[in-house]
Amino acid sequence: MGEITGTWRTRMEAHAKALIAQQHAVILAIESSCDETAAAVVADGREVRSSVIASQIPLHAMYGGVVPEIASRKHVESVDPVVKEALSKANMTLGQVDAVAVTYGPGLVGALLVGVAYAKAIAYAEDKPLIPVNHIEGHVSANYIAHPDLKPPFVCLIASGGHSHIVRVNDYGSYTLLGQTMDDAAGEAFDKAARVLNLPYPGGPLLDRLSKEGNPLALPLPHVKISGRYDYSFSGLKTALINRVHAMRQRGEDIPAADIAASFQHAVVEMLSDKAVLAAVETGAKTVALAGGVASNSGLRAAMQEKCDRHHLKLVMPPPILCTDNAAMIGSAAFYRLMKGELADLDLNACPSLRLV
Repeated sequence: MGEITGTWRTRMEAHAKALIAQQHAVILAIESSCDETAAAVVADGREVRSSVIASQIPLHAMYGGVVPEIASRKHVESVDPVVKEALSKANMTLGQVDAVAVTYGPGLVGALLVGVAYAKAIAYAEDKPLIPVNHIEGHVSANYIAHPDLKPPFVCLIASGGHSHIVRVNDYGSYTLLGQTMDDAAGEAFDKAARVLNLPYPGGPLLDRLSKEGNPLALPLPHVKISGRYDYSFSGLKTALINRVHAMRQRGEDIPAADIAASFQHAVVEMLSDKAVLAAVETGAKTVALAGGVASNSGLRAAMQEKCDRHHLKLVMPPPILCTDNAAMIGSAAFYRLMKGELADLDLNACPSLRLV
């Protein structure tokens, strides 16, 4: 087996060197870190030739959240049809793509393993370079697709269901951590707030929609103070909201759901945007980017725009379809990894707790 994989790696490295010399590659990317099975064909990190996403939301809605075993099984069913559809929409065959990229972490281990195993099989069968991609780096890279002129350095706020970070993007694939959540992520806090308001899964987008009908100052919530200048903490804010709603229910009071949603979203958004813009100003950045699932939140987008305008910063944001988990962003990140010669061997494994920095 070692001789077989060694021969494959030799051919793969030769192919990768040719692509690096040309500074050109068309990449088939696969994403399966949570509850979306996605595939995309991306050229040179910026041009999306196709992007297909198979969502599992209806499967998990009845449980109020993602069930890992169900997610993994659905990925097994979906990955082959999704990849074939992505190739078809790009008018390409497997033989015509230059490389294969796959998310290998962070995420649900079973879900990640499906994508990793599938990508390794294709790479081996078709003699293609195999590029491992960090899911969080993919979210950052969604901005390169949405804004083709964007180049590092810039400051990026990454906000999702599992992550809340402020990073300085020094170069493609090079990051400095400026701040992070000390407990819950912003998306997790939104989902838990939505649950206490009896909003169905996925709660974050529904809470955002409901907030438009309410008064953001109706429910005073504590201002969370934390020692790290650019760090976040959402746990206390979430607990204060839950306790407030439970107390109202125990007293038999009507629950003003829209006002509660608006107040909670306002508190989270102010915290996210204040610290992200502060980090950009104090580190001398000229551009600020948004990334991650929470980057599609209308309140956050508006607050970031207003504060960046106030401080004469350029703000870049992906459209909502590129904020959700997708493979186009993975293909973008993969291109810059490939250009640095960063490839994986056939022993690539899922890394559910993979860090960006």
